[in-house]
Amino acid sequence: MLQFFAKYKFFGIVLLILSAIIITIMYQALNPKKVLPVYQPTDVTTELVDSTVQHVKKYHTIADFSLTNQNGEQITQKDYEDKIYVADFFFTTCQTICPVMTDHMVKIQKELQQENDVLLLSHTVTPEIDSVPQLKKYALEKGVDDQKWNLVTGSKKEIYNLARKSYLAAKDLPYSEYDLIHTENFVLVDKKRRIRGFYDGTNPDEIARLLEDIKVLKAE
Repeated sequence: MLQFFAKYKFFGIVLLILSAIIITIMYQALNPKKVLPVYQPTDVTTELVDSTVQHVKKYHTIADFSLTNQNGEQITQKDYEDKIYVADFFFTTCQTICPVMTDHMVKIQKELQQENDVLLLSHTVTPEIDSVPQLKKYALEKGVDDQKWNLVTGSKKEIYNLARKSYLAAKDLPYSEYDLIHTENFVLVDKKRRIRGFYDGTNPDEIARLLEDIKVLKAE
């Protein structure tokens, strides 16, 4: 009997390895790894996309920017280099959706406090009102962590272009140059400056989905 097992030992080991490989392949087929889509302007309703980029089907990335945060510091794309981040548009005097959105950003900040490669970025759509002191006051009231979350202001033209041409997150007001209506969307941006998701910033279920999708991005 021992001679029999010794004779077929090699065959048994090979069969065991093949079985393990087959089981692994079947498991991966039945439980595919989640991959987030890469959004292009053509994937988004034209209402939220500037006419100059509505035709873009691939290679869309967030443009370079230079804005000023709540501490009077210049913030550029370099500060977000090799980072995953969540972007949105708001204004400090908003009394409708902004307070809910900000509360949800605070929740995201808390959940991701120890995640050094994930940041937040909120752009004011009323830079004429939201000066650096006003943003600082708002940041202190809301508990913004300066190391994690920048509230930024700048020229209305630059913010308009970022919202409409880069983040695809605002509606145009064609009768008033560089004015827009921001949406409730939170935009998930990966380390290559590509849009990987849109989320309703007023919906707790969407915030939960956003946090899960950040885990997916970190695993890529």
